[in-house]
Amino acid sequence: MIAQHLPGLLLGALSLVAVGCRGASPDGGASPAGSGSAAPAGASADAKVALNGAGATFPFPLYSKWMSRYNELHPSILINYQSIGSGGGIRQIAARTVDFGASDAPMTPDEEAKAPAKLVHLPMTLGAVAVAVNVPGVTSLRLGPAELAGMYLGTITRWNDPKLAAINPGTTLPDQPVVVAYRSDGSGTTAVFTEYLGKISPEWKEKGGVGKSVKFPVGLGAKGNEGVTGQVKTSAGSIGYVELAYALQNGLTMASLRNSAGNFVAPSVESVSVAAASVTLPDSLTVSLTDPPGPAAYPIASYSYVLVYEDSVDAAKGKVLAEFFRWALHEGQGLAGALHYAPLPESVVKQTEARLLTLKGAGQPLLGG
Repeated sequence: MIAQHLPGLLLGALSLVAVGCRGASPDGGASPAGSGSAAPAGASADAKVALNGAGATFPFPLYSKWMSRYNELHPSILINYQSIGSGGGIRQIAARTVDFGASDAPMTPDEEAKAPAKLVHLPMTLGAVAVAVNVPGVTSLRLGPAELAGMYLGTITRWNDPKLAAINPGTTLPDQPVVVAYRSDGSGTTAVFTEYLGKISPEWKEKGGVGKSVKFPVGLGAKGNEGVTGQVKTSAGSIGYVELAYALQNGLTMASLRNSAGNFVAPSVESVSVAAASVTLPDSLTVSLTDPPGPAAYPIASYSYVLVYEDSVDAAKGKVLAEFFRWALHEGQGLAGALHYAPLPESVVKQTEARLLTLKGAGQPLLGG
């Protein structure tokens, strides 16, 4: 199972190979239409196309699995994805040093203005930002908005604080300092987490701020979801925000958060799906899923996006990349749940595929209908 291999995958950038025999399925028979096993249009069995991407660490485990599976189907396309954080992905796609970027937060108007041409956001998956803790003797924890913001503001400094004790009856919280961990790199996960804090805490919005890189009032920084996961796992008394797959793979205790309906909800594929279902995706294909309505919605959820140019300068690469994304929107969604990502709602799949069909390469459509 892929879960058994994730620790190795999470340690660095991914270089995987993907694409194969035109018109043949893995068992040698004819490929069914839409199965994803035929070679992408524009790629022959002998042609080799190298694609490079970089960005968010949030979806890295799922993208790794997608590329591995695509490799089994199509061995002639090399896809290299560097898990460097959303900020790095945005900078690299804007500089045209990669073929696609990846970010958990939409580009800001200023970031879009710096790109040499129009970039398109394509939602690829859904995930949760889990609040992971390492508190000796505590295997279950509840946190309300005020308590979570208080720890990141530095106003709640010990685990046995009366505010924490009041919402965790029956749990013995130790008289131990709270050790805050946060992302030190430009991060879409940070953007999602701080957007939530900004919505539920005016004080945080004023003192901490919202965005991919903010100045945290207290705590220790670590690079990537991998770094924060390691910080929480090895530091007693710590709290940090990480993507759900990282927390689960590393056996971290995750807090249940009080949502806008007043219910404590744990991060899960199901509670993220509820959050997405409660918010309509607009034509921009970007939307916030933090603090959504609904009694069963997890309050810190997010789409994760790939970023591509609306008109690719390399039509051959653009065509192969668009075919891979179309495969990910369909067959790839079936691999999401096992890695603790929520499959995209069907309506979002249709919206995203419609946008894929508008992409061009050297002015010509990349995909047929």
